[in-house]
Amino acid sequence: MDTLNDFRIKQKKYMPVFPKSNGKPTIYIEGYPCEDDEPMSATEFHGLQINIFFDQLFRYFGIDDYVHIGVDNFIYYEEGDITKVVAPDVSVVFGVKKYPLRRSFYTWSEGAVPVAVFEFLSDATADQDRHEKAQVYLKDMGVQEFFIHQPEMDKPAEFFGWRRSVSGDIVDIEPDAAGGLFSHALNLWFRWEEDHTTRVRLLRPSLPDGTPITTSMEEQQLRKQEQQLRKQEQQLREAAEAMAAEEAERRQAAEALAKQEAERRQELEAELELLRAQVAKGEDGTS
Repeated sequence: MDTLNDFRIKQKKYMPVFPKSNGKPTIYIEGYPCEDDEPMSATEFHGLQINIFFDQLFRYFGIDDYVHIGVDNFIYYEEGDITKVVAPDVSVVFGVKKYPLRRSFYTWSEGAVPVAVFEFLSDATADQDRHEKAQVYLKDMGVQEFFIHQPEMDKPAEFFGWRRSVSGDIVDIEPDAAGGLFSHALNLWFRWEEDHTTRVRLLRPSLPDGTPITTSMEEQQLRKQEQQLRKQEQQLREAAEAMAAEEAERRQAAEALAKQEAERRQELEAELELLRAQVAKGEDGTS
């Protein structure tokens, strides 16, 4: 089974369909800061979670040139007001070109807002993430879905999601029996699993049928395994072909030997007939 090839088929099957925006990619607009004066450091727990999660979404949506995945960059959502700005850990925008990379994202210039936003809880911003940001993202900006997740295993698990209803209300995304949340905007499941080596509670995306989206390391390992399997299959094919060739040679040798024996038998029978004829002729002459 070609696992990576099977995944690519499913990837195309489940990829969301969306219109292109009416804006244009904008790297930077003068007067809108693209970084703050006092950058806040993130823990290694958050850094690992954000990097892995961003990489998974970036590779998964990488087959579409009109999906932009943002990571910890400023998103300005009201022209002329530099205070209307957020910097989500990870955001997904449909309909805008992936490249060029932006210093900040300007919703009015791009003609689009994120369809989904993810925040990973830290002590400094947890209260904001749990309460205020849902209003900002879903009401003020018009984001379709907002998720928060606690990546540190030494703290209580928190994984919640909200979406904006057709009427504009903020409603909870109901979890399944295992606590997973389904994103209708991205057409993906999100569930977390514990990594006891790093003590990180990793949020993992998967396809609607449950097929996980691999990390880069997992994909690399799969490629190695599939290469080894293809190599083994090639070796088995070559061995089978060699056996078949040997069998064909043996069969040809046996057929040649059988032919020689048949020819020799015919020669012996012909000689025997000749001797019989000679004997019969001698007996007639005697009488």
